[in-house]
Amino acid sequence: MLDILIVSGKYPDFDDNKMKDANIGIKDGKIAYVGNERPDAVQVIDAEGKVVSPGFIDIHMHEESVAEGDKWVIAKMMARQGVTLAVGGNCGVMNQPVKDFKAMMNRLGGCPVNYIILSGYNYYRHDVLGFDHYDKTDKEVWDKIRNFMAEDLDEGAFGISFGIEYDPGITTEEIIYATQVRDDEHLLIAAHYREDGAHAVEAVEEMIQIQESMDKKFQVSHLSSCAALGQMKEALEVINKENKKNPKFNYDTYPYNAFSTTIGSTVFEDGCLEAWGKDYRDILLTEEPYKNVYCDEKIFKDAREKYPQMLAVAFVMNENEIADAITNPVGMVASDGIINNGMGHPRAAGTFPRVLGKYVREEKKLDLITALRKMTLEPAVRLEMEHRKGVIKEGADADLTIFDPETIKDGPTFEDINIPNQGIDYVIVNGIVTLKDNEFLTETSGEFISYFDK
Repeated sequence: MLDILIVSGKYPDFDDNKMKDANIGIKDGKIAYVGNERPDAVQVIDAEGKVVSPGFIDIHMHEESVAEGDKWVIAKMMARQGVTLAVGGNCGVMNQPVKDFKAMMNRLGGCPVNYIILSGYNYYRHDVLGFDHYDKTDKEVWDKIRNFMAEDLDEGAFGISFGIEYDPGITTEEIIYATQVRDDEHLLIAAHYREDGAHAVEAVEEMIQIQESMDKKFQVSHLSSCAALGQMKEALEVINKENKKNPKFNYDTYPYNAFSTTIGSTVFEDGCLEAWGKDYRDILLTEEPYKNVYCDEKIFKDAREKYPQMLAVAFVMNENEIADAITNPVGMVASDGIINNGMGHPRAAGTFPRVLGKYVREEKKLDLITALRKMTLEPAVRLEMEHRKGVIKEGADADLTIFDPETIKDGPTFEDINIPNQGIDYVIVNGIVTLKDNEFLTETSGEFISYFDK
């Protein structure tokens, strides 16, 4: 007898590139049946008029901080938008070593979603070793950082990440040296670019140089915040050309025309507003004493000095270029979700339903199955887990999101990221109903996925 049978829904068959009618059965955490019969099951879920999708895979987000205590905040935001697998440790700014994150998952007995972690280079360079953002370092330092990252890889990290813009002292040579931490072509290397806007194409070309120095996979992080300031067309041309030559080079992007990072970061240093052609009023702060306050010069400088870890939202990108990045044949949807004290950018809570509501149903810039592919199969392939994630086939993991294509819509706003999304009925993680109608039935169905277990 099956544990769960989902009846009367449609699912994406990526092999045939069609939405198909089928009943889907779950047993012991795996998809055990896909067909037109109705095998006996303990629980039956009626999905008439709904889409039964592989759970969304967020290949670029930022995990919880153990320092904030044993609790799931962004992981719950992930689940509420249909994510069943989240990849943290991006932009070089992981919050703690992998072993410490795993220990938290063990203490809490699981997580609302499955987690994969990358080892963050900047975390060790700046937070652990204490180098200034602009410091140049030597090979002795590089070796120390590689040793830290090797420990993370031994703990099951899927690869390493860099936040080049956050520590401008990092040289291309230093990055290439770091990627040689292991002679393993299956590792994923991800990087937040060196500069945005007018220098976006140069930043992409630097990342291509890194790609061409190694046989590993390279992920350009959140392309929209790099090139959606007037450079997207040229950036995509460069990326598509490289991807055609070497499919190991790819990117992720999110569906909002504003980015978010800490107000004290190098991103907001002198000259940034002039470079973007924007004003202080285009920057929104997210925490007290400036929660939902748009900056003026005085507030901006006060926040940078007194509250450097406060997340800020900068409305600097062009909406048409956001759509170009999302609809490009190459590229994956990801949130770049980052939360501080439960607050931040709505992308952390609404990215995936926003794509399905805005770009698929309302604006018809993507068809449904293509959008789902960018959210499920493509990141699964990138992680070399397509045999068990991102697909609905017998034997695959039972990570599923059931939604109404006619009503799915993002709820979170820049002023309130806790407004619920609409149209997501069920989120199933490892065969367990985790979320039903936006209510958690459990917060422990997810697990840490080690590189060695994929």
